[in-house]
Amino acid sequence: MAYRSNKAEILELDYVLNNRWKSDTMIGNDVIFDYSKGYPMPQSVTGFDSEKYERLQIRDMERKERLKKECEEIERFVDDIKDSITHRIFRIYFIDGRKNVTLREVGKRVHMGRSGVGKRIENFLKVSHNSHDSHLQ
Repeated sequence: MAYRSNKAEILELDYVLNNRWKSDTMIGNDVIFDYSKGYPMPQSVTGFDSEKYERLQIRDMERKERLKKECEEIERFVDDIKDSITHRIFRIYFIDGRKNVTLREVGKRVHMGRSGVGKRIENFLKVSHNSHDSHLQ
């Protein structure tokens, strides 16, 4: 499910954003010309590459914000489900569930069979998709 993957990536991006400055990949080198002897002599200079750091920080921050918005949209979609059992199924299966929660496990928690849970998800998504399409027309 994209939701759980997005949540995991957000945590990974948080780590990278907070620790990138410690990384050896931020060390860069450049060439300057030393004129101390009256003519240009190339000299290699090594140090923290602040331009690269800023560029990567901005890229990863923008990605993190996009992922957070997608997660919030999914959470709103699930929160707006009126039917209690369907709401609980979606919350358990798509949001709260661990990585490989099965329909059988969800069914046990809501006192339904695996196929009933699967049909409930399929029917709700079909109805939701059709009503979304009719609003667009």
